[in-house]
Amino acid sequence: MSRQLALKALLQVTQHGQSLSHVMPEVLAKIADRRDRAFCQNLVFGCLRWYDRLVAIRAQLLDKPMRAKDEDVNSLILLALYQILYLDTPSHAAVAETLKVAQKLKKPWAKGLLNGLLRRFIREQDALLANLPATATIAHAHPQWLVDELAQAYPNDYLELLAANNNNPLITLRVNRHLCQFDAFHQQLTDAGILAEPHPASADALVLQQHTDITSLPGYTEGWFSVQDIAAQQAAPLLAPIPGERLLDACAAPGGKTTHLLEFARNQLALTALDKDTSRLDRVAENLARLQLHASLKAADAAKLADWWDGQLFDKILLDAPCSATGIIRRHPDIKVHRRPEDIAALLPIQAGLLNQLWTTLKPGGRLLYATCSVLPQENSEQISAFLGAHADAQLIPISLPAGLTSASALGWQILPGQAGMDGFYYALLEKR
Repeated sequence: MSRQLALKALLQVTQHGQSLSHVMPEVLAKIADRRDRAFCQNLVFGCLRWYDRLVAIRAQLLDKPMRAKDEDVNSLILLALYQILYLDTPSHAAVAETLKVAQKLKKPWAKGLLNGLLRRFIREQDALLANLPATATIAHAHPQWLVDELAQAYPNDYLELLAANNNNPLITLRVNRHLCQFDAFHQQLTDAGILAEPHPASADALVLQQHTDITSLPGYTEGWFSVQDIAAQQAAPLLAPIPGERLLDACAAPGGKTTHLLEFARNQLALTALDKDTSRLDRVAENLARLQLHASLKAADAAKLADWWDGQLFDKILLDAPCSATGIIRRHPDIKVHRRPEDIAALLPIQAGLLNQLWTTLKPGGRLLYATCSVLPQENSEQISAFLGAHADAQLIPISLPAGLTSASALGWQILPGQAGMDGFYYALLEKR
């Protein structure tokens, strides 16, 4: 069943343009056994992580491209190849289980095709792999346009960046110090047999040493922790809210940084959390409730001030801008399938518009933290350079993140995927003169 559901999920992502974040919860809810759920998730994520490489291998095995109406068989080939190449599933078992799924597709010819094709791959695997094009696109399974962008931006680091994107990252918890003591929660995990290690880059972080069901951990219902990558945990201390301040989180959903800002200031902020997607704002409300925190939620486009702003200036603003998400591919490998160069061009005026509009709502002496989970300079340092050139009352505040991170530009700070175990993230802290 897990393989059949993995095929369904893969098709929803690759053929229907849906995101893994949307598809997987619904798929995994249909699987009762914890190990089967983990296997299904591994299949889908892994297949998308190595998608371009698997497609290139499949092309060598097929005499001609599959018809569009047979994309289910086409994708089943990829799932089988992934199991043989990247999992410890015995090859004969991967073939046998794949043929069981094929039988349920009600395409009598598919079983014979798959059997012959997969057995050929097992026999000729070394030769077929050696025959693949010796390009970064195939070796690291990234679209060519993205390889080109990264090579231009990071000529000395892009191969390591591509490799980091294909790693399966550990889960990081952020301890809610508003409700519990860090050491006490760490001990609770240890007593439950769950290995977790503090991370030097965040005072609130515990990195789980194995993947597990987060909702089954001690303290989940009580709101003792959230799941948040170390890179994203840098936002709250960089903005450093003080109890009593008036804050805006301009693009708040799903609420990870919103709740961290509140925890940082002991839940004593007049914080407004905006998001234009009402359903995503519901997730912010759920997170606030579980973590026992309070904020004012408004469904609105942050750039359209007339729709939500009451005219009172903010002490501090977090603008976690809509972006390409090219820094979090290791957690969301479907980004490699979905993202296109034209998407970046469309995002740039949105980011600039948000910066320009929200700047008018900031007090003199106030600070705005611009953040993205992108590694592309045009969304990050180039965006800030243009903003500073157009706003004489804006100055960039130097920031320094923990050792092991690389400042990619004098304008802000760029974290690359995998550095100190973090996702790719960019930060720039601006102060209004």
